[in-house]
Amino acid sequence: MILASQSRARQTLLANAGIDFEAVSAGIDERAMQQASGFSAAGDIAALLAREKALWVSARKPGCFVVGADQTLALGTRLFSKPAGRAQAAEQLRALAGNSHELHSGVAVAHNGKILFSDVSIARMTMRQLTAVEIEAYLDEAGEAVTSSVGAYQLEGLGVHLFDRIEGDHFTILGLPLLKLLGFLRSERLLGF
Repeated sequence: MILASQSRARQTLLANAGIDFEAVSAGIDERAMQQASGFSAAGDIAALLAREKALWVSARKPGCFVVGADQTLALGTRLFSKPAGRAQAAEQLRALAGNSHELHSGVAVAHNGKILFSDVSIARMTMRQLTAVEIEAYLDEAGEAVTSSVGAYQLEGLGVHLFDRIEGDHFTILGLPLLKLLGFLRSERLLGF
């Protein structure tokens, strides 16, 4: 099993589920692929990128089952990417504060260059109102980690302090719809139980 991702959160989820895997980064330009697709819906983009990551690694690792995953954040029709730095992270937090947004987490499994499974799960997140002082204090405390996640937060860490309400699967929030993936792997007899 190969995970086509260098995401620590995704790697931890698979490892904690007792799945032996190798992590291999997919060499795709996500933003260029998104633009070329013409897709504007967050779920379509997450599904596309998850499939393309799985296919890219699968083409280079024949005989292996490859899991690709991607996540998009949508505030209404506005899509967010990972912030490039502190200023962009602060801007994202100002936009998200006091609002509900959706995380669309796509997962796909490829084998020998073919997609065997693909799915997208959605979580709805409501961020509490934040003052400028609170945003700056959060950014000070979180440090460079704010640039590693879309929305400038990591729910499994300090980012949990930013929220009033969360609706959805914890695994989806972390970027890998694990329950659906495990169901597929069991249906293919790739897991022992």
